[in-house]
Amino acid sequence: MPTSGGEIDGLAEGVVLAVTDLETHFPSRRGVAKAVDGVTFTLPRGRTVAVVGESGSGKSVTSLSIMGLIAPPGHVAGGRILHRDRKGVVRDLAKLSNAGFRHIRGPEIAMIFQEPMTSLNPLMRVGDQIGEMIALHERISRRALRARVIELLQLVEIPEPETRIDAYPHQMSGGMRQRVMIAMALACRPNLLIADEPTTALDVTIQAQILALLRRLQADLGMSVLFITHNLGVVAEIAHEVVVMYAGRVVEQAPVGDLFARPSHPYTRALLASTPNIARDIDAEGRRRPLAAIPGAVPPITALPPGCAFAPRCAHVLDACREGRPGLVAIAPDHVTRCIRRDLP
Repeated sequence: MPTSGGEIDGLAEGVVLAVTDLETHFPSRRGVAKAVDGVTFTLPRGRTVAVVGESGSGKSVTSLSIMGLIAPPGHVAGGRILHRDRKGVVRDLAKLSNAGFRHIRGPEIAMIFQEPMTSLNPLMRVGDQIGEMIALHERISRRALRARVIELLQLVEIPEPETRIDAYPHQMSGGMRQRVMIAMALACRPNLLIADEPTTALDVTIQAQILALLRRLQADLGMSVLFITHNLGVVAEIAHEVVVMYAGRVVEQAPVGDLFARPSHPYTRALLASTPNIARDIDAEGRRRPLAAIPGAVPPITALPPGCAFAPRCAHVLDACREGRPGLVAIAPDHVTRCIRRDLP
């Protein structure tokens, strides 16, 4: 139980997940690839933290590290991943064995992957795939299990669940398959849901429906959500706090309103500028302005430049930016940035 100081083994009361100085490494012929390099953030109960950045920034590796799904020879090389389960027990997931994770995945932490067609088994009915998760962790009769799966399909708003339960993945649309993935993730009522770009493969209309569904389910079930995405438009709709990653490091972190109103790091500003915005991208005469783009690409993790990793692509770079790796600096309550040019207008 929580102590009078409000902490259990360093985890503040009301916090479900606290990642501290997380390091995830992959050995390679070119040296050690630090895919996650000192990442720190917390996720309070019932809140959503979005982790954003381009491909190769370390977002998905961070989520897989939390789930204990890093395949050898990759490994969590340092840091802590403290998680509080539904009973109030705190564990350091960074030290948990594969056997220990079997009791955590599903009942306590669940994950929605970004491509439902490749995540679902094409040879199994969707009802069997959802039920398999429940049967793995609970003793339940076949009749009760089928009723529970139908209830889950209703929860994620799949029409005619009594029929859909016997469908195969190829008989369902992309949006329906993603709802099945959500039902699988919620089968054992976890207190932490990790959503790894769950709307990337969906069209805009279905994407909006899935986001609305996730918001409703979070409110109904009281889950904490870690939302991985590269889409800042999605972040504005669903997140309470934003963690911006670049080349394996956190470069800015702030409440969602502060980040959009007062972005500090040049990378965050560039991401926002490259997001389509009708009000900004159309001039007074109705002509469309060119969409801004970030020059270059994320550097290979094994060949990061000295100093700030974003310096080769930054429009505001100084000589000092290339000389030393900047640390995270607080510029406002709950708002930190990794940039020496935090005085930019």
